[in-house]
Amino acid sequence: MPIREEEKMGLIEQIETKVKQTIQEYKLFTKRDKVAVAASGGKDSTSLLYILKRLNYDVSAINVDPNIGEFTKRNLENLRGFCSKEGIPLIEVSFRDAFGGSLCHLNSILESKGIKLNSCTVCGVLRRYLINWIALERGFDVVATGHNLDDEAEATLMNIFRNDTMRFFRQGPVVGVTTSPKFVQRVKPLYFCTELQMTEFSKALGLPVIYKRCPCALTSYRNQVRGFITQLEAINPSVREAIVRFALREIAKRDVKQEEIKVCDECGQPSSGGLCKTCQLLKTIRGDNHEGVSG
Repeated sequence: MPIREEEKMGLIEQIETKVKQTIQEYKLFTKRDKVAVAASGGKDSTSLLYILKRLNYDVSAINVDPNIGEFTKRNLENLRGFCSKEGIPLIEVSFRDAFGGSLCHLNSILESKGIKLNSCTVCGVLRRYLINWIALERGFDVVATGHNLDDEAEATLMNIFRNDTMRFFRQGPVVGVTTSPKFVQRVKPLYFCTELQMTEFSKALGLPVIYKRCPCALTSYRNQVRGFITQLEAINPSVREAIVRFALREIAKRDVKQEEIKVCDECGQPSSGGLCKTCQLLKTIRGDNHEGVSG
């Protein structure tokens, strides 16, 4: 049943208010900051662009295209049309231009060399690298991503199941804590908005997006964790928020200190030490890496 006009307006106002409160409560950015949205053309990042533009922030979009066939092609076409209509600057870069091949091509080379990483891992490493590099080069103060409450609940459980305390304590509306001049701070204004809310929000506005998940992510570990949470939801409808609230309480107990970010020996971009993950991957792909790729 289609929702009534007054319900649409109520939903739009509710989400915009929640995002505004998250930005203010967690001091994500101000009206003086240059904000780059990591925009895939999907419902979350497109909705975030719409909200930040409506709230009068200085916002631009950065699109990193992993060249996954028709899926990313349609998303990019939709994003171009949306940004043009809304007067939002759009910066584009593709895996082919930056790394010489599509995600599938790069991953196939890794597999041929005995490096078995799922597509989401490879894509995430390379996309974050390019987004940070572009944001740094273009003078952005902060990078906002479209991660929602469901995404964060999944990430929390994934980190717990992997016993990955480092990533667990980097979670939250502000990703990690660092003042490194080589790292553009990442933030998540949609942190307390659910997947369902963002779907309804984008549909209420008639945003030009497609409601399909990336075809490369269907067999990912995250997808399995998502299914597990969906099962738990039948017992506890608010389980996603409970997971995220638990994580935030635990993070708040920890004496969070500024993370010391080193720089990559190869490219000069942020790294935990030695070569960054991107340079490790690229050296393996090009055949001049004798150390392999760390996890």
